[in-house]
Amino acid sequence: VAWKDWPAAEADIKLAKDALAGAKAEDVFMTSPSPGQIARYLKNKYYKSDEDYIYALAEVMRREYKAIVEAGFILQLDCPDLAMLRHMVYLDLPLAAYRKIIAVNVAALNHAVRDLPPDRMRMHVCWGSTVAPHHTDVELKDIVDIILTARPQAVSFPAANGRHEHEWRIWREVKLPPGKIIVPGVIDSTVNTVEHPDLVADRIANFAGAVGRENVIAGVDCGFGTFAGRVQVDSKIVWMKLSALAEGARRASKQLWAKAA
Repeated sequence: VAWKDWPAAEADIKLAKDALAGAKAEDVFMTSPSPGQIARYLKNKYYKSDEDYIYALAEVMRREYKAIVEAGFILQLDCPDLAMLRHMVYLDLPLAAYRKIIAVNVAALNHAVRDLPPDRMRMHVCWGSTVAPHHTDVELKDIVDIILTARPQAVSFPAANGRHEHEWRIWREVKLPPGKIIVPGVIDSTVNTVEHPDLVADRIANFAGAVGRENVIAGVDCGFGTFAGRVQVDSKIVWMKLSALAEGARRASKQLWAKAA
């Protein structure tokens, strides 16, 4: 495994920087797939073991991860493999065996970003952004301890859809490592319903009550444009949902800081 066209990666980073010229964004993240996510699509046909392959991918992707951070972006490592592999590939495997697989994926990811500051990284874990039943999804409580061993400071995950919204409760029991931040999705990226800001605020408050208000950033379940040409939510409604997210976060912040005053 090696880079075939590194200038294309550099051009992509430059395009992102150019697009932000004149924008008033305080912080911007740029996404890049984790080694485990790449391995989901590009299968191992050369290395002696899947673990050797994952680490080879990690060494190659290390260059892109570093370039994104050096360009001034927050690096978002997309790691849906940590949850999706369960129902897409390893549904018949015992949970303990599955956990060993994703533990290797996280270790390889940590190897790739070992020289990057955690506060310049976030990671996204999910069960897929498609409109699906999700009834075979692995539960967050069964993998969260492994996820939290990853070096990125912030962890983004879906928490607004009907299959996983209840899982905010597990954070009452999970010990958040020092310096970690969670980015729960508080609006659903697969439906055209625009969430009420008060609902958004309630969802944020649930997480804040569990892990502390300073450790929560309101997010979206997944991206609204995961694949080119696939439109699940109308673009006009996307902006309405993001407005509801911003207003809900404002209301939640007002409530949470008023209580502490």
